[in-house]
Amino acid sequence: MRLLVLGGTEFVGRALVAGAVGRGWEVTVLNRGRRPAPAGARTLRGDRTAPGGLGSLDAGGPWDAVVDTWKGAPRVVRDAARSLRGRAGRYAYVSSCSVYAWSPPAGYTEDAPLVGGARADADATDYARDKRGGELAVLDAFGADRSLLVRAGLILGPHENVGRLPWWLTRVARGGPLLAPGPRALPLQYVDARDLAGWTLDALERGTSGPYNLISEPGHTTMGGLLDACAAVTGARPEFVWTPPRAVLDAGIAPWTELPVWVAPGSAEHDALHSADVSRAVAAGLVCRPVTETVADTWAWLRSLDSAEPPWGAGIGLAPEKEAAALAAQAQDGTAR
Repeated sequence: MRLLVLGGTEFVGRALVAGAVGRGWEVTVLNRGRRPAPAGARTLRGDRTAPGGLGSLDAGGPWDAVVDTWKGAPRVVRDAARSLRGRAGRYAYVSSCSVYAWSPPAGYTEDAPLVGGARADADATDYARDKRGGELAVLDAFGADRSLLVRAGLILGPHENVGRLPWWLTRVARGGPLLAPGPRALPLQYVDARDLAGWTLDALERGTSGPYNLISEPGHTTMGGLLDACAAVTGARPEFVWTPPRAVLDAGIAPWTELPVWVAPGSAEHDALHSADVSRAVAAGLVCRPVTETVADTWAWLRSLDSAEPPWGAGIGLAPEKEAAALAAQAQDGTAR
């Protein structure tokens, strides 16, 4: 297979490039050159947001398939797809389950209603409409029979540039009393970036088309399973203070951001983020590695970094003073477990 990856140096794109190179595929990446691509890939320089930014693609191709992970203005996907429709066989777009109209019910499938107002030629608006606009751009250029729409949910694993699992690993490694958002058995749904990449490459090789919810089955792990895995790989012995969801929310702690991955059970957010039906992807070969492997490999990657700065930006994780205040309140109320 001859594969073109637009981007290919950060998280999901990096996993796709590394996976394709590992299969012996001929891989080309197009990016701005700010970070190196995985070894074995040919790099073309270009800023796809600038006039003429796709020009270096004239030095390559044709390709059997293209993979695009763009999350901004849909018109950027539109321009790439139109440029490549005569030089590539298939186009895979890594989209998101956010394209479903909020909030999808538990067990929603690929047939659930989609967000309105998205356009293939739009500038950046919001994440849901941008991703749906990207889907529309691919469908317009390649048609339904040559388009693969990978609707990912929560993505974890090595090189994660959002910082959800890295934050938990860092916090667990610090030890001490730790606010663990309950219940311990809360089911989680996510996909390791490498499993997403492997499934996508398999699908391209088979000529698969259409939309797929691409996440683990609901309950692939639990909140307790995730934090236990973090403790095991870091060697830390934190005191997990399992705190009821109502107490977490009453403390003014934001789900998903201040406590990454976690949202309260029974909420619309939990149904949307951790309860998708993925039977179509499973039937098409999706296999997800155990949480212990994802956590261990992410910790190994974190420890390999040269910089002492965390590999995530502002807005992720619970501030120590806010955590301490919440723990003190729980101790006073006697509601923690």
